[in-house]
Amino acid sequence: MSRWIKANQFTVKKTGSYYVTHITVAAMVAYAVTGNLAAALTLSFLEPTVQAVVYFFHERAWSSVGRRDASIGPTADAAAAGARGWA
Repeated sequence: MSRWIKANQFTVKKTGSYYVTHITVAAMVAYAVTGNLAAALTLSFLEPTVQAVVYFFHERAWSSVGRRDASIGPTADAAAAGARGWA
């Protein structure tokens, strides 16, 4: 497990930072909507926890796509976009 954390250290730290920020914002919004501190805290921990897990895997997937695209060079889509003046 520790090898996995070391290999993904940047993304784990980034996910943690995102998690704390998301909980803070979610708590403020939930309290503003409900006026109930217990409900606000419950909602603010539940939803961002799920989001943080999804965000981590989303980042890994996009990182993988970026590595794959870099290794194969320009794709037909990129060439077509360049021909259209979009790139």
